[in-house]
Amino acid sequence: MSDRPVDLGEGNKLASVSMETEPSILVDIPDALSEREKVKFTVHTKTTLPSFKKSEFSVTRQHEDFVWLHDTLVENEDYAGIIIPPAPAKPDFDVAREKMQKLGEGEGSMSKEEFNKMKQELEAEYLVVFKKTVSIHEVFLQRLAVHSVLGKDHNFHVFLEYDQDLSVRRKNTKEMFGGFLKSMMKSADEVLVSGARDADEFFEHEKTFLVEYGVKIKDSAIKAEKMTRVHKNVSDDYLSLSSSLNELAIDNKAPLNNYYMKLSDLFEKLRKVEGRVSSDEDLKMTELLKYYMRDIQAAKDLLYRRARALVDYENANKALDKARMKGKDVKQAELQHQMCGQKFEKLSESAKQELTAFRARRVGAFRKNLIEMTELELKHARTNVQMIQNCLAALMSN
Repeated sequence: MSDRPVDLGEGNKLASVSMETEPSILVDIPDALSEREKVKFTVHTKTTLPSFKKSEFSVTRQHEDFVWLHDTLVENEDYAGIIIPPAPAKPDFDVAREKMQKLGEGEGSMSKEEFNKMKQELEAEYLVVFKKTVSIHEVFLQRLAVHSVLGKDHNFHVFLEYDQDLSVRRKNTKEMFGGFLKSMMKSADEVLVSGARDADEFFEHEKTFLVEYGVKIKDSAIKAEKMTRVHKNVSDDYLSLSSSLNELAIDNKAPLNNYYMKLSDLFEKLRKVEGRVSSDEDLKMTELLKYYMRDIQAAKDLLYRRARALVDYENANKALDKARMKGKDVKQAELQHQMCGQKFEKLSESAKQELTAFRARRVGAFRKNLIEMTELELKHARTNVQMIQNCLAALMSN
């Protein structure tokens, strides 16, 4: 399963991307190439912005390039009041590859037909994982493209337009350890900062809501994953039934072999449909829930930055009072107090807009995906009924 170009059709999006502004940049990932250690994404862009050299262009990017872009946005102080879209997860095809390897090792213990069916099943499973990987990378870019501020970021434009390798290096051990320590300090600081009640009822409500909502989304994601796994298990059971009936057909004479063959064919068709049900539910619901677990954390990070700015403002206020009492460094303290106050007010105003947009975006995404998943399941159910009816009619006619 290496060096594979994959055709990516419609219906593979994880989340609905709300148009926060009239889009002047349209981004998609029309195809990608899977290699053993990496995935190369083709990022296609159409734009009307004069800052770009062309109105339409494509570049090749790897996962590390997406992580680099995300990190530059998070580290930019100018974007402290913005919900930075979560970075796409690292591509992981190890499970699919291990299954394929085990299938190859056990080839001698099963019939050729059963081996071919299992191989097709694993290839379809690999394709689903691949499409999900491409989709979360595409959604990340589309979230940036439609944002009124992030869509104009210089590094984002470089990512989209620069047609050479970005030469983004991975973080070394020292940098990774430093990032780990910083994360630990942030987590401890976040607990202290978030413990205080916010005087602004809007942000106090959002803080409480995001904590409770995050717990429910996580629980729903676990249940959705179980539901997807059940459908996958049913598909596997249909495969076993189809293979067993096929063996009975070979071992028996007419007319029984004819009945067995028709039933074997039915269960093989049902297996394929059940596999589609599993992949549709995985993409339309399970992955959407997992995506919003990460997006909720991004919103909570925004609240943390605002709370941190409030603490800085309060500390600056205390420092100003102290400077006035001592009559020393008053102007410097006043300037610091003013800067902290302006930063907090600006961040708060931006955060309100972001959290309001977040609310509309998540409602729109879940509504869209629930409707699409329901329509797909109805379609698959009708297909199942039709196949069973056709099989019964064929059996009765013999």
